[in-house]
Amino acid sequence: PKPRKTGRLFSIPHKDLDFSAWFSENSYKILAILFLLTAVAGLFFRWNYPAGGDAAALACLQSAQPKPKFPHVNWKSVQRIVDKSTPFSSFRSEKWIVVSVADYASDSLKTMAKIKGWQLLAVGNSRTPKDWTLKGAIFLSLEMQAELGFRVTDFLPYDSYIRKTVGYLFAIQHGAQKIYDVDDRGDVIDNDIAKHFDIELVGEAARQETLLQYSHENPNRTVVNPYIHFGQRSVWPRGLPLENVGHIGHEEFYTEVFGGKQFIQQGISNGLPDVDSVFYFSRKAALEGFDISFDDRAPKVALPQGTMVPINSLNTLFHSPAFWGLMLPVSVSSMASDILRGYWAQRILWEIGGFVAVYPPTIHRYDRIEAYPFSEEKDLHVSVGRLIKFLVEWRSNQHRLFEKILELSYVMAEEKFWGERDLHFTAAWLQDLLAVGYNQPRLMSLELDRPRAMIGHGDRREFIPRKLPSVHLGVEEVGTVNYEIGNLIRWRKSFGNVVVVMFCSGPVERTALEWRLLYGRIFKTVIMLSENKDQDLAVEDAEVDYIYKYLTKFFDRYNSADGFLFLRDNTVLNYWNLLSADLSKLWITNKVSKSWYTVPTTTSDSDWFSKQLEMVKKVVATMPAHFQVRYNENAKDDKGLLLCNSEVFYVPRRLVPDLVDLVNLIGDLQVHHKAAIPMFFLSMDDPRNFDPVLDSMRYEEKLQSNWTCFYSADAPAVHPWNVSSSEKDFIGLVRLMAAGDPLLMELV
Repeated sequence: PKPRKTGRLFSIPHKDLDFSAWFSENSYKILAILFLLTAVAGLFFRWNYPAGGDAAALACLQSAQPKPKFPHVNWKSVQRIVDKSTPFSSFRSEKWIVVSVADYASDSLKTMAKIKGWQLLAVGNSRTPKDWTLKGAIFLSLEMQAELGFRVTDFLPYDSYIRKTVGYLFAIQHGAQKIYDVDDRGDVIDNDIAKHFDIELVGEAARQETLLQYSHENPNRTVVNPYIHFGQRSVWPRGLPLENVGHIGHEEFYTEVFGGKQFIQQGISNGLPDVDSVFYFSRKAALEGFDISFDDRAPKVALPQGTMVPINSLNTLFHSPAFWGLMLPVSVSSMASDILRGYWAQRILWEIGGFVAVYPPTIHRYDRIEAYPFSEEKDLHVSVGRLIKFLVEWRSNQHRLFEKILELSYVMAEEKFWGERDLHFTAAWLQDLLAVGYNQPRLMSLELDRPRAMIGHGDRREFIPRKLPSVHLGVEEVGTVNYEIGNLIRWRKSFGNVVVVMFCSGPVERTALEWRLLYGRIFKTVIMLSENKDQDLAVEDAEVDYIYKYLTKFFDRYNSADGFLFLRDNTVLNYWNLLSADLSKLWITNKVSKSWYTVPTTTSDSDWFSKQLEMVKKVVATMPAHFQVRYNENAKDDKGLLLCNSEVFYVPRRLVPDLVDLVNLIGDLQVHHKAAIPMFFLSMDDPRNFDPVLDSMRYEEKLQSNWTCFYSADAPAVHPWNVSSSEKDFIGLVRLMAAGDPLLMELV
């Protein structure tokens, strides 16, 4: 029989298996299959983790990566590092300017080196000329930095401004108590750092004052754009989350905080402010430099715990309790390093009871039209919003500051806000701080964890920013916008801490709120008094004949006020004409003859005047020597009873204790206010020292007719004026006053 045929499909000649040869022959097939598998895996990943799940998927992948290794530091074993390598080993200074230099000294830097009382420290890098020098400055070359023995030098890049970290340590080692962190293209305005920042926070030289503070009423607001407060709502700082750029409304109200713990002070820069590349490239009409101005009269403003602001290394003052916050991260891009440092430092600052404050323009920076790519800011735009939220929510149970700092740096590395290299850099930085003699500040209880107090009406402070010329998508605004708002700001700045006490003679149902609305825009608060108390309208009771006896209770209630202005509702106050007045002096109508006058006791109705004169003499006889001598000297030419109708007068804070003492001398005597007020004023000060602001007020005893012609917007005050319970009367007055304050037309 014939043999059975074997199918050719399986008829394969025998070969020895040579894998290398087989791979070589089929490599293109293998690559195609691998590419196909990768594509399928990518599609599978996208299908199973749609847009909302990308972050979770990414987190899942990241969680598989090894966690950072926590550096354990024996703080007690840190040895002191003494400067033995530089010519400045014995030099000491409390105030330092630290700047990075990559080129020969700029004109700005040459001027900065001459600022009295401050030592300029220039920190070099690999791009700095070898022969760099500047009279009055200390220069740290790369070689000198390496010899200082600091641990941080092992982490620092050679060609970056981040090497300023060495400069901070050098300054602290040589006695620094204040460090001004700045760049080399900024001119300090008026060459006076102390003029703009709060250099002294304690001691006799410190400014004992309260600061405006952003409101904490909205717990969901964690970051603000400070440029709005200083008149530029269309400009935003580098480091502001891009999702917050569109929030351009000004504050509805502010609160206040006592100064003394603004350990980090961020200055605003005119010319080229600190802006990101998105702003820089989207707001330029041509290849020309920015020259943006901010409001130099806007008040400095503080940040409450829970609210942050971008902080840079271009114009910032650090006080010694915040020196630990100078560390510039090394694992992120250079354009992100100081911003991440700022947010990190703000969060730790709350742990010692400190806060950040932002100050009006302190330097003018010049735009050299040196563009930097968006990619340099990638670490900012990708994660800064998430970082702020994380920092506000972060809590630590550590009991010492440096342990909290190291723990936060570890968690930030764990959350990929910066790399593990920065975790170990932080450990080196903290050890170096101890090595140069820095003492850890003590921890304070965190206000964020306490119940927030309700912000009452009396705690609210108003400030309406000016809107200055700016740029919008390459289109420049011409002229100052809202000049009237600028005026309102000036008036508020002058009188925002003055309390108005107003007595209403007529019904208060329809006028109390109107008066508060009219004057409350300008003054700290308006206290309403009337013979008919109204709790619903917050109108307190008082007798106009003895009004001075009711004033003293408000002095303690508003013990931080600059002064107290009394006003009757039959007198109109043109506040825009009071700007020249001295808030430390007495104001009264002693030069207005129909308001301040002497009555001879021989008049037909002399009985009342005689009794008043007798009581005045009785009070004067019981006065302490300094009051009595001053009164007798000032009233020696008055032959009779001196009276003042006292429709308007002002008492500064410094003389409030004197007024209280004088009121107490009257006791139960029924001295009419017309006799009491001039007696008080002549006892408190010489009339030659009174401020003359009210001397030119328009005054008549009674208004006969044509009342609209009688009013003058050029006078500081107008008397008499009658606003009855009719809303029409009040609207008529507001329209007349709009000649001096055009914004009043918005009320009608």
